[in-house]
Amino acid sequence: MANTSGNAYGLTALCPIINGHTNDSNPLYKAAGESHDKEVRRILQALPLNQESPFANTDNTYLARLFILNDVFFQQGNDFKRDQLKSKYLCFNSNFHGELEPYLTSLWNNNENQVREIWQHCVAFESVSNANDFVRYIKSCQLTTTLFFNGSNDQPVAEQLKALYVKQMFSEFVLTQQGKSAAELKQAFKYFLQRVQLNDVKSPSWKPGQTEVTL
Repeated sequence: MANTSGNAYGLTALCPIINGHTNDSNPLYKAAGESHDKEVRRILQALPLNQESPFANTDNTYLARLFILNDVFFQQGNDFKRDQLKSKYLCFNSNFHGELEPYLTSLWNNNENQVREIWQHCVAFESVSNANDFVRYIKSCQLTTTLFFNGSNDQPVAEQLKALYVKQMFSEFVLTQQGKSAAELKQAFKYFLQRVQLNDVKSPSWKPGQTEVTL
């Protein structure tokens, strides 16, 4: 089915960037006189990564990216009419667990300032003032994601992060218990189970966007 694969959703949205340059009329513009696409590029390059990323702070994000599409490529020779885009586009791709509307609502509610800073340079975004408006705006820019492949195990992100955490901790356990007696192993494994708390999905666990584990 288009846009979905199991419990995963593949979002593709192309949001047209305003042609021309920024001006002093909008207090959110940080560099009046620059082109809107240049401003968007500057903002995207300055976005925090890993645990500080706005997408790490958005429920059930598997992966996400933002980039600017300057134009389309044409490689058919000189005998064909060459199409060119009338605008540059802010491209928003995200794979996540669940439904589209709750995901976009979470993105807005948890990162409203960053969302406004990025999308303020897009056509018609001035009409967006709340989460419901943002959902409608992105859906108006959405393209159908065909042949969508879900590269995860189709479980919520929290469950996947917990599984990765337990795997990491168990590898450490095996490494540190080499040469121990059966009695020592039994006692150490009891402590291991208490430490990892298998029935608690949220803690201890990896955090969204985490790249290192504190042992």
